[in-house]
Amino acid sequence: MLPNISIQVNVNTHLKDPNSSELGQNIVDTSIQMMDELGYEHFNFKKLSKQIGSSEASIYRYFESKNKLLLYLTGWYWGWMEYKLSLKLANIENPEERLTRAINLLTEVAAEDSTFAHVSEVKLQRIVIAESPKAYLNKNVDNENKLGVFSDYKRLVSVVSDIILEIDPNYRCPHMLVSTILEGSHLQRHFSEHLPRLTDVDKKEDLITPFYLELAKKALNLK
Repeated sequence: MLPNISIQVNVNTHLKDPNSSELGQNIVDTSIQMMDELGYEHFNFKKLSKQIGSSEASIYRYFESKNKLLLYLTGWYWGWMEYKLSLKLANIENPEERLTRAINLLTEVAAEDSTFAHVSEVKLQRIVIAESPKAYLNKNVDNENKLGVFSDYKRLVSVVSDIILEIDPNYRCPHMLVSTILEGSHLQRHFSEHLPRLTDVDKKEDLITPFYLELAKKALNLK
C-alpha cells in the first residue's frame, strides 16, 4: 500500500496538483534542490525553468508565484510530518510515550523517505528551517490563512496538542507549547549552523531534542 500514499496539500497553494504529472513532480524536486542551494531570495522561476528544460509558463500553470510554491513545499513538509507521526504513534496507548515520540519526530534531523521519491526530505527540512517563517511573517498572512494554506501546519500542532491534553486536560497552553517546540527547535538548528554563540549545541551530541523533551516534561510536571 505504501507506493499509493500521497501527501495532500491545501489546494489554494497551487493551481494544478504537482503530483498529477511528471513535470509537476520535477518542478517540486528541482525547486527543492535549487532553493536549498540558492536560498529563497535568489531562487526564481526563470532559473527553475532553465534547470528543468521547460518554459516559465509551464511552471506558472502549477504555481502562480514563488511564494505559493514555498507555501506548497512547507505544507507538503507538515503533511509528511503528520504522516510520519501517525506511523510512530500507531498502537502506542500510553500518552506520555506518544508525546515523547512526537517531540522526537518534531525536533530531530530528517532522514530521506523512499516512499516519496520526488522529494528530498533532508533538503526540504533545511528549507523549512531557513525559509518557512517567510510564509507567514508577512502582510498577506491573514488573507492566506483564510484560504487555509496553513491548515497542514495547524493540524500537526493540534495532533500533538491533543496528546498533551490527554496527559493533563487542564493544561492551558498546549498549542503554544507545541509551536514553541517546533519553531524553537528549528531556530536552534539554524543557530547551531550559523550563530553558534546563541545556542549550546554540542558537536558530539544532539542536545536539541533532549532540551525540548525536558522543557515539555517540566511544563507538564512529568518525571
